[in-house]
Parts: sequence; structure tokens; C-alpha cells
Amino acid sequence: MIALQAGDWRAALDPTLGGSILNLSWRGRPVLRPTPTGADHPLQAACFPLVPYANRIAGGRFGFGGRAFDVGATPGFEPHALHGLGWRGAWTVEATEAATARLAFRHGGGGAWPWAFAAEQRIALSEAGLTVVLTLANTDAEPAPAGVGLHPYLHREAGDRLTLDAPEVWLADETLIPRDRVPAGRLVDWREGAALDGAPFVDNAYEGWDGVARLAHAGWTATLSAPGASRVHVYAPQGADFVCVEPVSHRPDALNAPAGEATGLAVLQPGERLSLTMTVGAG
Repeated sequence: MIALQAGDWRAALDPTLGGSILNLSWRGRPVLRPTPTGADHPLQAACFPLVPYANRIAGGRFGFGGRAFDVGATPGFEPHALHGLGWRGAWTVEATEAATARLAFRHGGGGAWPWAFAAEQRIALSEAGLTVVLTLANTDAEPAPAGVGLHPYLHREAGDRLTLDAPEVWLADETLIPRDRVPAGRLVDWREGAALDGAPFVDNAYEGWDGVARLAHAGWTATLSAPGASRVHVYAPQGADFVCVEPVSHRPDALNAPAGEATGLAVLQPGERLSLTMTVGAG
């Protein structure tokens, strides 16, 4: 475990658990959901990285560059592939200091992803809070589809309200593959702030996000921002002690989107990089 601290902020990381953040607190208050002692899966953590793609690929199959690929299903999420490879493996510690850490993950190609890539997380605390910079580099000899995201579990309390400005949402089928892009009000429109208590189950991608989300607790507010990200996935199970506000570079199942759709999925040439920055603050 790696412990970080700066001012009123404290965090802990576990590189072996998918490069996860285990906890994040401000003035003793949990800002991200704390990971339980003995946790052995990133889904129990406070935040983990999504590389080299975010969310689901239907059936683990897609076409790219005139070829068909089958990357298989992610165990526990059959029949789909989910969230890439980074969260399923150990990350290497490249550097640490009192308030910062740099973690790396490398894949040589083949198996669950045909293309070689290198990923890096730069995680830092300051007086203002947490900053995570996630970078994905194509280290393959061929162009490769690419996406990045982060999966923070914001600590949730009774009476909390979530505010984020995103005018459209993807309605999904029963296996959570997007089907229809509609006005946000067809599910939950968070733009004016909406209570999480009593809200319907949400596990959906929102479009047109302005890059800022606020979770209002009694007496204080947690703020999450991802400058430049126009898509966010909200996971809000009923009665949970968390809500996930996941900044992502592309919508779910982007690799199977109709030709011409602006999904946000990148194509990286050999040596090219894609980055996403997330900050979490409180006050």
C-alpha cells in the first residue's frame, strides 16, 4: 500500500489491485468510498483506471481496420468485455513521494487486447485535493483503437444530491449496451441537481457533459472535474453508499457504433498518446 498526504487530504493506493485508489478523505471525511479491509477485487476499491477502453464491448467482438476481433468476455460480466485490461492486473510503482505516485502498466499485445500499449497514472494530492492523470500510449507497430477513463466511487450519504450538466443520455438494453441517445430527462436529468434517494437505477452514459460534477452532502460538497471530457458514465444503484461519476473518453460499445457516429473513441498511431485528467476537491 502507498499512503499519500497533503494538507487536509489523505489517500492510499494499491498498485497490485488494478492500480486502484483505496481511499480518499478530506478533514477526516470520506470523499471516495473507502475500500474494505481484505478487499481482493478492484470493484471494491475507491477508484480504478480504465485502459485501453472504457465500459462494455458487446460480446467482446468488434471490427477494426477491415478485420474482425474477439477479445473474449470479462469474467463475471459475460458475454461482454468490460473496462479494458488495466484494472485486471498489477501496476508497477515508478516513483513515490509524500504526496505523489507514478504507476505504470504495460501490455505486449495479444490475448484480451490485440495491440501493445503502455499506460501511466500520475496521482497527486495537494491542498486543493486529488489529481489523477491517466495516459495511454500505443506501443504497437500498427494503429490501434484507444480509450481511457476513471472509475471513482464517490462516498454517498442519505439526502445527497448530484449535479452535473449533460443534456443527453444513452438508454441501454437489458445487458447495458447503449441503444438510443435521448434527452437526459428520459432517465434522470442531473442538471439542476437531483436527489439520489429514490432515484431510479442508473448505469448509463451521458453526452455533452461540461466536465464538472458536484455531490452535495449535509454541510459540504465534493466536486469532481475532468477538463475536456464531454462524456460521463453514471452508476447509481438504489440504496448504495456510493455513486460513480466516471469521466470517459468515449461511449460504451464505441467499437461497434454505426459508421460515422462521433463516439469519442480515438485511433492512435504508433507512438501516439491519449490522456485524461480528473480532479476531486471538497469544500
